[in-house]
Amino acid sequence: MDRAKGVFLDLETVDRGDLDRGELAASLSHWDWHDWSSESEIASRISGADVIVTNKCRLDRALIGSAGRLRLIALAATGTNNVDLEAARAAGVTVCNIRDYCSESLAQHTITLMLNLLTGQPWYRDRVRLGDWSASRQFCLQDRPIREANGLAFGVVGYGSLGRAVAAKAAALGLDVLVAEHRGRPPRAGRLAFEEVLQRADVLSIHCPLNEATHRLVGRDELRMMKADAILINTARGGIVDEHALADALREGVIGGAGVDTLTQEPPPADHPLLAADIPGLLLTPHNAWASRNARQAALDQLACVIEGFARGRPINIVVNG
Repeated sequence: MDRAKGVFLDLETVDRGDLDRGELAASLSHWDWHDWSSESEIASRISGADVIVTNKCRLDRALIGSAGRLRLIALAATGTNNVDLEAARAAGVTVCNIRDYCSESLAQHTITLMLNLLTGQPWYRDRVRLGDWSASRQFCLQDRPIREANGLAFGVVGYGSLGRAVAAKAAALGLDVLVAEHRGRPPRAGRLAFEEVLQRADVLSIHCPLNEATHRLVGRDELRMMKADAILINTARGGIVDEHALADALREGVIGGAGVDTLTQEPPPADHPLLAADIPGLLLTPHNAWASRNARQAALDQLACVIEGFARGRPINIVVNG
């Protein structure tokens, strides 16, 4: 791809100035780098581009059709829902993503959410800051349950590379890993029916993709199948869990707690149901489970491999083969 032009539409979603973008820069002869692109800016920025890199900027049919030289869309993420894949196919544009670049970061974050919820540390931290420890007549505060991970049942929904990485760390802490089968399918060897995992899990961790089959996979009925002290962890996609149902379940004590890193709308509006101040037992993090420096560097380096593979006629991580 001699003299090819690349455009990165939202670089700051990956690189905040702390990464080495040398390999990616060397993958094409010319780059336009944009930290962020509004919807109104995208059309002009991709005009004349051979390669577009985007993380979260949306590329619809009109935008793809307007980029007459476009040959490759490289996604700086695994998810593909921000690109009109059928439009790319019709236009002969190849779409590739990046994969398995953040497993360690996400697994660490998932286990951190779980341990914080099991031990009540965020709440004890707040009690200390409020002066409750100083005012206590005893040497310690222990009025919120502290549970040990060892021996608990750890349910995994979605057993790809991320689910496996999390399961390995859970097993190392002594949890009994239960792998859920796809809902509605008979369990394969080593897996249990989806509903059985919901009922048995002390901790339920979600790692499946968001699609028609998994949209609101965990809703009001599913939450009521879980143990009253169970913990739900979602570091996958917001739409997999019914957020209104989760807020109600926490308020009503249907489950014991939840750790959530992703929401249906991001960034969330101020009136998002999970931002309400009266929800007990909720740890909410801003979609950064994936974002260790190592993972973000791996993302940039893999994008370089995607572009170089395409240039050699051997594309990798193909989503749409244009």
